[in-house]
Amino acid sequence: MIEWRDEALLLATRPFGETSVIVAVFAAAHGRSAGVVRGGTSRKIAPILQPGAQISVAWKARLESHLGAFTVEPVRSRAAVAMGDRLALAGLNAVCALLALVLPEGEAHPKLYARSVALLDLLGQSDVWPLAYLRWEQALLDEMGFGMDLSACAVRGTNEELIYVSPKSGRAVSRQAAGEWADRLLPLPPVLAGQGDADNAQIVTALRTTGYFLERRLIASLGDRQVPSARARLIDAIGRA
Repeated sequence: MIEWRDEALLLATRPFGETSVIVAVFAAAHGRSAGVVRGGTSRKIAPILQPGAQISVAWKARLESHLGAFTVEPVRSRAAVAMGDRLALAGLNAVCALLALVLPEGEAHPKLYARSVALLDLLGQSDVWPLAYLRWEQALLDEMGFGMDLSACAVRGTNEELIYVSPKSGRAVSRQAAGEWADRLLPLPPVLAGQGDADNAQIVTALRTTGYFLERRLIASLGDRQVPSARARLIDAIGRA
């Protein structure tokens, strides 16, 4: 019998039989894992099993390769704040959907876990959440090996007037170096390079650039998968906020 205990974020649930559910979690020391929660549709347990909830989990299985069984205890629920705020709900759904899609099964990412918890703790704070989400999405790309290098121009090595990102290399390109290739490059708004705060319109522009690397690099590397529609709904919500 194999067993472990951990703290986790609940990413998704789906029915399993008449009274149970299969849950996917992002555990601090065990990465993305799935398991059955017996009686998960009951009045006692169902309210705990909401996407974005922080839970204490114990996982058991006969073999590592088997679908194990979870027992869960609540640590922190985020359902109330998400249901009361359109941006918060869109954000929670996007974060959970992306993590469920791109995280390798059973591979620990403790820094990304801590950063994800910190981001979800900001739900409902519409003045800071869009920028925090952008920083989280950049960290996700870095963690998965598809981060951008925006420190200097890929062509000239300078750090002046960096206004583009190369879709091929993920490196910054200056105005002078872009030349006739400018219309083929991605925008590099100052906020994407970590230069202070920005309004939501600039953050949406930055998310179009990170979205390119999410879709064309990270998610494309996983096979025939698509960017979760929850992300597009989040970007729309940020644009309207």
